[in-house]
Amino acid sequence: MSAPALILAALGIPLAATPLIWLARGDPDRREAVTLLAAAGLFAVVALLVPIVMNGGRPGAVLFKVLPGLALAFEVEPLGLLFALIASTLWIATSVYSIGYMRGNKEQHQTRYYMFFALALAATMGIALAANLFTLFIFYEALTIATYPLVTHKGTDEARAGGRTYLTILLTTSILFFLLAILLTWQATGTLDFRPGGILADQASPTLIAILLVLYTFGIGKAALMPFHRWLPAAMIAPTPVSALLHAVAVVKAGVFAVLKVVIYIFGIDTLAAIPASRWMAYAAAVTIIAASLIALTRDNLKARLAYSTVSQLAYIVLGAMLANRLGAVGGAMHIATHAFGKITLFFCAGAIYVATHKTEVSQLDGLGRRMPITMAAFFLGSLSIIGLPPMGGLWSKWYIALGTLDAGSLTLLAVLMVSSLLNIFYLMPIPVRAFFRKPAEVAPAEGIREAPWPCLVALVFSSLGAFALFVYPAPLFRLASALFAN
Repeated sequence: MSAPALILAALGIPLAATPLIWLARGDPDRREAVTLLAAAGLFAVVALLVPIVMNGGRPGAVLFKVLPGLALAFEVEPLGLLFALIASTLWIATSVYSIGYMRGNKEQHQTRYYMFFALALAATMGIALAANLFTLFIFYEALTIATYPLVTHKGTDEARAGGRTYLTILLTTSILFFLLAILLTWQATGTLDFRPGGILADQASPTLIAILLVLYTFGIGKAALMPFHRWLPAAMIAPTPVSALLHAVAVVKAGVFAVLKVVIYIFGIDTLAAIPASRWMAYAAAVTIIAASLIALTRDNLKARLAYSTVSQLAYIVLGAMLANRLGAVGGAMHIATHAFGKITLFFCAGAIYVATHKTEVSQLDGLGRRMPITMAAFFLGSLSIIGLPPMGGLWSKWYIALGTLDAGSLTLLAVLMVSSLLNIFYLMPIPVRAFFRKPAEVAPAEGIREAPWPCLVALVFSSLGAFALFVYPAPLFRLASALFAN
């Protein structure tokens, strides 16, 4: 299969799975088999693109031209390939997990859930493989629309309110800021193509470049930089597999991926390094890193604590981009992967706890490790990765972002990373400690509590081992992230 055919297949497989899932609605086994086969097929297609890109290729495909010089087009470059690999890998894990969670929790509208999940992955592939800002924006908006029914899946008043917040913030920021930035970029340069080294150098004044940086960074609301972060905690009303989609597979990763891609291929790190606005935005990311971590400390609801943790961790990637040097950008790209595996593990564990016990608060987890040892051990490993401690992969991405702060000559930003890691310990490690070393709060511990259904366990073991593998064998991830600057 040719490279352009592989690109179209990456988009087409999840799209084709959507009607097939609907046709199999009367047979849950067949419906879930379609989902798993589509996820496996998508991963296989993306994997076939790896050797092409690593050998210096940048394959592309054009669907149609909209205007002279503007097309709905796709191109595979290292950052997009990295994002596509993460999303396609974790779609398999999340699909397996969803079988255990949705059945074990007896969720309604399961066919609709799997259909919109597939549509969300199709939009994610469009974002990952976009060759220009126009294509990126189209699929960015499509992802927002496709995930709205997943956020409101439960159909309760609380779910609908969370969905309204989700939709309002993401659409408002993208239309008022992101779209405006795209139009200004087109006016200044006459192109929206992603190019190594950027397209703004010698085409826009430093003032316009600074304005564009602010518009892009806050307009890409899926990156959840404060104060445009409230949609993320609001969306936690969704079922836990959806939370995993939001936090690791697609939505927030689409946001930080878009920020990093715009910095590298629209601004260019050399252009960005020459303007003070990049340092201002780095400090805005630093504020989000600390503030979200402090809020996470105050949350007893497990998913809410993890949501604010995600807000903080996403800002690491934005910070890496705004450092405007190669070390920071490489660290940010690596953090997309390491955070994905670490955070999806934590959400898988939270969902497993809910399915097995219907407990949702951190204060309710005392002694649970004795009855759910696999789940709580995986939670411990996922926490180590988010904190950035060995033997988990989060260490390496934080290491390179920290090196980026030194390369930028900012001990203040380095201190922010150090303090944040301490705060990560304070809000994450008490959870497995309570589970393994405290006695249950009940006078008579509840009988019959055991691990969640086996598909949930398979998924969370896989993701935690993935985070471990990124520690012991980080070279492929580093090479892919470093290939951003190969040309």
